[in-house]
Amino acid sequence: MGGSLPFSASAGNITAKGSDTMVILAQKWAELYMQKNPDNKIQVTGGGSGTGFAALQNKTTDLANASRPIKPKEVSACIKAFGKRPTEYKVALDGLSVYVNNESAIGELTLDQLDGIFTGKIRNWKEVGGGDAPITIYSRENSSGTYEFFKEHVLKGKDFAASAQTMPGTAAVLQAVAKDKNGIGYGGAAYGEGAKHLKVKKDETSPGVEPIADNIANQSYPIWRYLYIYVNPDLDKAEIGAYLKWIRSDEGQKVVEQVGYFPLPKNWRSGS
Repeated sequence: MGGSLPFSASAGNITAKGSDTMVILAQKWAELYMQKNPDNKIQVTGGGSGTGFAALQNKTTDLANASRPIKPKEVSACIKAFGKRPTEYKVALDGLSVYVNNESAIGELTLDQLDGIFTGKIRNWKEVGGGDAPITIYSRENSSGTYEFFKEHVLKGKDFAASAQTMPGTAAVLQAVAKDKNGIGYGGAAYGEGAKHLKVKKDETSPGVEPIADNIANQSYPIWRYLYIYVNPDLDKAEIGAYLKWIRSDEGQKVVEQVGYFPLPKNWRSGS
């Protein structure tokens, strides 16, 4: 959650690197904040959560955007690099959507069926109530926090099917599924255009739940996560503290909603 943050921004440059899932959100935050604070310059780049943590360790970024929590080995590398554990800030909620082609007859799947499909045990749509056609799997690269989250929470740590096609970002997954009537993929809820998201059932007897704001907030949708920003606590930049405070304020969280993710609970936010 992080400690107390200064209120006022000072002039300076801020770099943010990491999660591809968070690029659109991070760019919108930066754009609006720079309009309000023209003396600040904020540069946002993607590359995946792992890339952001590597940059934090190498002291080549101020902020590491991450769609998964930092791993113990990454914490150790940061401690080796700058003597302390990075400070973690939860900055938004996200529901991972599962996408199929608009023409697909499938409207909902259970977590077990998703496990079977993405690990390669289920290979034909007819096995889950669809037509007789082979399933094409689109996945993310293994440096992606989205990939790691899906593997841990849906596949229970098992490997993706060898046939899964690796895509460089959620937008690319979505484009592939939109063009492939037998395709299935996954990604952040904010990217849900061009294909349709499935309702997800915890088990056979549970109702199908959509990845929408209320269902993410009350955690009835089963595939959700926090989005994070990590920072070197020794960075002596007042503008970073002010920026992080603004991101977690009502104004910053309004951007989260506009982009299509889900804001932090009100009692977590810093003052506007």
